[in-house]
Amino acid sequence: MELTHFNDQGFARMVDVSEKIVTKRTAIASCKVVMKPETLDRIKTGKIKKGDVLAVAQVAGVMAAKKTSDLIPMCHPLALTSVDIVFDTEKIENTIYLEATVSTHGVTGVEMEALTAASATALTIYDMCKAIDKEMVITDIQLEYKTGGKSGDFRRGEGQ
Repeated sequence: MELTHFNDQGFARMVDVSEKIVTKRTAIASCKVVMKPETLDRIKTGKIKKGDVLAVAQVAGVMAAKKTSDLIPMCHPLALTSVDIVFDTEKIENTIYLEATVSTHGVTGVEMEALTAASATALTIYDMCKAIDKEMVITDIQLEYKTGGKSGDFRRGEGQ
C-alpha cells in the first residue's frame, strides 16, 4: 500500500480528496480506563468533587471529535453528522470501557475523529479523578469499526 501523505519531494502534505465520491462514513473507536475499585465506585455514585465524570467526559469527547483537524496536522476539517460516546462500567472489572461513534457524509473517513473522541474522553476521566487515583491507566485506544470509502469496511478481529 502506498503512503499518500508525502509530496514529490518527500515532504508531508494534506491529501487531495477533491475527486473522491461523497459517501456515508462511520467509525467506532474504543478505549479502557483502568482504576482502583473505589475510584470507579465514586464515579458511579457521583462522589467525585469535580462533578459528573461521565457527563463531562462525554462532552469532551464530542468536542474533541469536532476539533480533530486542529490537533492532527494532516486531517481534513469535516462536517460531522453525529458523535456519540457510550460507557460500560460493568464489562471489565475496575474499568470504564468506552466507545466513540462518529459519522459524516463526506469524501474522507472519520477514523481519526473517533480515535480522538475516545482519547479525549479517557483523558477527561483521568483529569477529573487524578486527585484520588493517579495510578489510573488509559489503554487499548483502537479502531473497532469503520465503513464507507474506497478501502471498504473494517471490523476489528476479522483479519483484514
